Amino acid sequence: MQKSHNDLAIRSKIWIEVDGEPVFGRGRRFLLTAIAAHGSINQAAAEVGISYRKAWGYINAMEERLGVKLVERRTGGRHGGGAVLTPEATAFIRKYEMLESGIREIVDKKFKALFSGG
Repeated sequence: MQKSHNDLAIRSKIWIEVDGEPVFGRGRRFLLTAIAAHGSINQAAAEVGISYRKAWGYINAMEERLGVKLVERRTGGRHGGGAVLTPEATAFIRKYEMLESGIREIVDKKFKALFSGG
């Protein structure tokens, strides 16, 4: 008895590198969108399951490699601190999401053609 391939699915990952070093991908997008949602690097790090220190490292690496400020930080104090995304970060995320969506469409089409006989 031959097994049907109807349950096959394709998965792919895409990330952006600068000089061979990763600068942006799905995980870092999740981190930035969590910062936007919570207004806090600490809460965003907890949401994506990384340490605060690792989140800082990712942010610093992204900013250094891209040459643009992505997160505006406010230190704590009487009214508390926080973090917000810069307009450049918001635009970069939007472009990345469009790229990711476009590549997913291409991969899905090719997968269907090769594995579904269509």
